[in-house]
Amino acid sequence: MRYNGLMIEMNPILVTGSAGFIGYHTSRALLDQGQSVIGIDNLNDYYSVSLKQSRLAQLTHPHFTFHQMDLADSEAIDDLFARYPFKTVVHLAAQAGVRYSITHPMAYASSNLTGYLNILEACRHHGVEHLIYASSSSVYGLNAHVPYTTADRVDNPVSLYAATKKSNELMAHAYTHLYGFATTGLRFFTVYGPWGRPDMAYYSFTQAIVEHKPIKVFNGGDMWRDFTYIDDIIAALMRIIKAPPSINDHGDRYWIYNIGNNRPVLLSEFIATLEACLGIEAVKEYLPMQAGDVYQTYADVDDLARDFDFRPDTPLKEGLSAFVAWYRSYHA
Repeated sequence: MRYNGLMIEMNPILVTGSAGFIGYHTSRALLDQGQSVIGIDNLNDYYSVSLKQSRLAQLTHPHFTFHQMDLADSEAIDDLFARYPFKTVVHLAAQAGVRYSITHPMAYASSNLTGYLNILEACRHHGVEHLIYASSSSVYGLNAHVPYTTADRVDNPVSLYAATKKSNELMAHAYTHLYGFATTGLRFFTVYGPWGRPDMAYYSFTQAIVEHKPIKVFNGGDMWRDFTYIDDIIAALMRIIKAPPSINDHGDRYWIYNIGNNRPVLLSEFIATLEACLGIEAVKEYLPMQAGDVYQTYADVDDLARDFDFRPDTPLKEGLSAFVAWYRSYHA
């Protein structure tokens, strides 16, 4: 089947975490390309459930079906895979948040480890050909080499969240090697944009600045982040979904890619750009570095460019302007 010149799968694609930030945008893009999508999410209250429900309302479409379920419910997951002939699974559901993992570790074990294993097992037993899953730039931890490349060792995580994401990569490798289905891990770098997560700094800063409340600036603003606009994440994902990985040098269909803007920005410069987009000066409260944080993130995306002819390139001012416009509309 072709849609606007693109080859589209006849089988539905499963998007886990479809009420989440990246999951919503992924589902929307697939529907826009004529693809049938099955979405799942547990709609937990880690952040505003109403925002998640609003995202789902935007996905009302004859080719979108939503099921509320928890990844840790192995029977429900297996029943879902038995019901639908998935060939491609985009696994974006997880317990997010670096700092939250310090105070709520068991939430990460349930979702990011047990839940992830349930997805792997369902892929194994139900003929899935390609599992695409979200990893994170946080796996680089204390890595001092920049830019971060997928060839770097990632053995020094500084948060439980990062450790679970590294575990996901190792689990995917084992299942690809043992059972043959392809897996592609995506290390996302500080994703931002419309319909984003309220726990992320760009969103919480915006809310505080608009309400003339102080923002917490850690390490005196001396931190670097590779902010990546959501449209660039989705553009990369759409390419990867349509091109299951070839065999790597070790004989397995297992790959990992960085998806980042490849242009780190100093936190203080990020705040200045956000102030300019809002037209409001922030009240700043300077604090030391937080436990679990890293000083910098910086993605090497040469592998992504080589294999998919794509590099994220949305300028920060352009992306933040789009987010601010959405924020003011949504919170009007």
